[in-house]
Amino acid sequence: MVKKSFRMLTGLLIIAMLAAGCSSGNNDAKQPTEGTGSNGTTKISVFAHQGTDQDLSTNQFTKALEDKFNIQLNWTTVPFDGAAEKRQISLASGDYPDMYLLIPWVDRFSQTDLLKFGQQGVILPLNDLIDQHAPNIKKALDSNDYYKAMNTAPDGNIYGLTQLNECYHCSYQNKLWLNTTWLKKLGLSEPTTTEEFKEVLKAFKTQDPNANGKADEVPLSGSIETWGTHIVPFLMNGFIYNDDKSYLMLNDGKVDLAANKPEWKEGLSYIKSLYDEGLIDEGAFTQNAEALKKIGNNAGTQLLGAAAAGHPAIFVDTGADAPQGKDFNPIAPLSGPHASNATFNFPVDPGATFVLTNKASEEVKVAAIQMLDYIYTEEGQLLGNYGEENVDWRRPKDGDVPINENAAPVFATIPGKPGDPSRNSAWGSLAQYNHNRAFRDGWIQGTEIYTGEGYERRLQEATTLYDGKEPEEVFPLWAIWTDPAAADEMGMMQTNIKDYIDQSTLQFITGGKSLDKDWEDYVAGLEGLNLQGYLDQLQKAYDASSLKK
Repeated sequence: MVKKSFRMLTGLLIIAMLAAGCSSGNNDAKQPTEGTGSNGTTKISVFAHQGTDQDLSTNQFTKALEDKFNIQLNWTTVPFDGAAEKRQISLASGDYPDMYLLIPWVDRFSQTDLLKFGQQGVILPLNDLIDQHAPNIKKALDSNDYYKAMNTAPDGNIYGLTQLNECYHCSYQNKLWLNTTWLKKLGLSEPTTTEEFKEVLKAFKTQDPNANGKADEVPLSGSIETWGTHIVPFLMNGFIYNDDKSYLMLNDGKVDLAANKPEWKEGLSYIKSLYDEGLIDEGAFTQNAEALKKIGNNAGTQLLGAAAAGHPAIFVDTGADAPQGKDFNPIAPLSGPHASNATFNFPVDPGATFVLTNKASEEVKVAAIQMLDYIYTEEGQLLGNYGEENVDWRRPKDGDVPINENAAPVFATIPGKPGDPSRNSAWGSLAQYNHNRAFRDGWIQGTEIYTGEGYERRLQEATTLYDGKEPEEVFPLWAIWTDPAAADEMGMMQTNIKDYIDQSTLQFITGGKSLDKDWEDYVAGLEGLNLQGYLDQLQKAYDASSLKK
């Protein structure tokens, strides 16, 4: 609930927000922002994220939508920095728009937000609008169980829609990239087990694979950032499943925690042994991705033996002119004493990036959902994401090979020339509402994976090593809709438990805690954070979800 003092300052905050970077298209702010104008044009006020290389009010795709649906989009745009706060201020002010259109990795309405504002009547259910005016949205929901469950609240209402961007390689972010040039130079085989991997790291440390006569090699590194660069999940998955988010798992439909099990302790002991022998870079637990990339790109002498990352460009320059980019290739999940898991991430984030508010008239609601329904079509995806045909992208031609060679080719992007200004022809990430697997698999790419034109193919091929290696049951945290009345308590428990596990994991690995002496106290500490109550609430919510088998 918004505090009274916050409400009293709303006016000042809105002024500050505008000064900080909100803008509103080229339309006169005094014009009515919804309803039908004298020429029959439906005016829709929109709050949206806008990148520095865009102007949504003059954007080519915006103009195409306005012409196609006889609408006028009156934009209030915010930059990525501080976007969540600006959205919250707009809602708290009461002077909010007809529609919110957001980029999920910038900000989105949480499921709790949707329930709260839906129950208050601020956000409108979309069910009837979808049934009556949006066949493409309805098809996407009805043909994808997890996408429908993610968008459907426990009361059956769809209060908003999240983007459907089924990025294949994003579903397995926790990859390990090994310096296979060093591997071959030392006459080693690719490791397939946790112990073989340890022997490879030892060789990288002691056998001078960079041939400079110095013991300066960094066998394994990572970073504290979130896109697959944590080293613990890949290593722990040989012992017990690590989802790198909540540390939750499912056993025969029962919600449980991985991080208090004997297998987790055994995994920590293995990782600690790597650390104690100097095989893990100390910076892996403290540095950002930029610092990691400085190791990967070290000028003159190559230093890095292996890195955890969703894709190699995170830690080393790639492409035809990058001397070290070709050296790193993915290895499959390692077989350990108890498992050989891959961390699986559902490719779609929960919450909503599209909502309609109670400020929208009937005409606005229909026009807005029809506009979004068009964005769910293949044509809408191509124009909305990539821009103008035969300028920004093209149709397939003979000889084209999509990134999934068994898929039907759909499109190829046309790279701009170095120094070319932004064309402002597409919405990009703002429009990824039906970037489904078939669409993405049909993306035409170059066949040379170590060039920029073949980079997506490189990631596609790497991901096949991980695909299907996740446990049969993976807990869908996104399917858990928390009652707004209990959201603060559940959120606090989730944060406290995760932070406690993260901090303890680091201490066990680096020696701040002893696995022999402090493990039982650690487990007791989890219970002191009401772990069982947390699991019970998650179980109740999971049992009520449509995904419970």
